[in-house]
Amino acid sequence: MRTEREKMVSGERYDPSDPDLVADRRRARELTGEFNGTGAGETERRRGLLRRLFDDLGAACQIEPPFRCDYGYNIGVGANFYANFDCVILDVCPVEFGSHCLLGPGVHVYTATHSLDPAERREGLEYGKPVTVGDDVWIGGQAVLNPGVTVGDGAVVGSGAVVTDDVPPDVVVQGNPAAVVRERE
Repeated sequence: MRTEREKMVSGERYDPSDPDLVADRRRARELTGEFNGTGAGETERRRGLLRRLFDDLGAACQIEPPFRCDYGYNIGVGANFYANFDCVILDVCPVEFGSHCLLGPGVHVYTATHSLDPAERREGLEYGKPVTVGDDVWIGGQAVLNPGVTVGDGAVVGSGAVVTDDVPPDVVVQGNPAAVVRERE
């Protein structure tokens, strides 16, 4: 029989009140709480906390506190990743960032979602869809990446954009819902 965690990570409906998942979220809250309490000169301590939290942490990564996530173990970041203040990643499914990605302040990445049917929502089960961000991507402040999207290499997501569909490589998207406004030269 599959565990609730296995169901969650694979995108199946799962029970978020499962005691193991509750403990996993508590662990993530403790680690992010400690991370968010660090000072500017505590780079190595921050990195150590992120290593304990994330599935994969590339070289020379930096995340500015405060930072929040659901589990942490479903997040992977490539080398030279940077996230500015107040980023949130709801990682019930895998969230993968390539190398040289930049996140502006207040970027939110959501993998968690719920049924559109009210009766099913009342059952309390949830599910998710993974989010993938390629290499050399810049995501502007207050942008939102919704469940299941992929952002292609070299793309730019404008500030405040709400990404509901995949973003091709080497384009600039903005708006709500985000739409291509130009191709990169």
